[in-house]
Amino acid sequence: MITELVLVRHGESMGNVAAAAANVAGAEVIQVGHRDPDVPLSPVGLEQATALGRGLAGVLADDLVTQVWASPYERAFQTARTGLAAAGLELPILVDERLRDRELGVLDLLTRLGVANRFPLEAERRQWWGKFYHRPPGGESWVDVALRLRSFLRDLGDFPDADRAVLVVHDAVVMLFRYLCEGMDEHQVLALGATDPVRNVSRTVLRREQAGPWRLIRYNDVSHLVATGAPVTEHPGEPDAVR
Repeated sequence: MITELVLVRHGESMGNVAAAAANVAGAEVIQVGHRDPDVPLSPVGLEQATALGRGLAGVLADDLVTQVWASPYERAFQTARTGLAAAGLELPILVDERLRDRELGVLDLLTRLGVANRFPLEAERRQWWGKFYHRPPGGESWVDVALRLRSFLRDLGDFPDADRAVLVVHDAVVMLFRYLCEGMDEHQVLALGATDPVRNVSRTVLRREQAGPWRLIRYNDVSHLVATGAPVTEHPGEPDAVR
């Protein structure tokens, strides 16, 4: 039975870099040149993923039977593969599409300025509904992502011989796992994202006693980056109204 979850955000991606550059330039469109599932790590992200090896080696040094899962998106799978190799660990990486990043539909690759100029009515809807409930056309709300993560958590019970699951995922997914496991509400999880955004390759640990409630042990830990001198980056998503 899984009694420990280790949530890891992927390393800095080329999409993170392109989004930051577009916002600084006041551009409407993020020029990344890849589908979202295919966006790779940046050079900084690769350095961070290598440093993750130190963190994984420390976490997995005990006798707990561990499974490693990753989002199918390249930036997450690349982080998992690089981190495990750096740690000298030969564990299979299980991929599950329910761990993918939130889909943005027609707003994909647009900055906040781009959304306001190209989809003004959608920008008003997003402002009114807030990040948690707003579902862009063709995309997902945070609630939609939470529903697929609920399904994933239930299915972890099908692996009775494992004690720990390491999940290499995305920033919204990390926060929504906390939302589900800790019983947060909309305002608590969005406030967490606004005040303490998930850093690239940070570790968040949740534990429980058998079928008991989950407890937060560690959040947003980047001590493995600091110890190896790798850059610490955040790249939070676009801000949204919290009603």
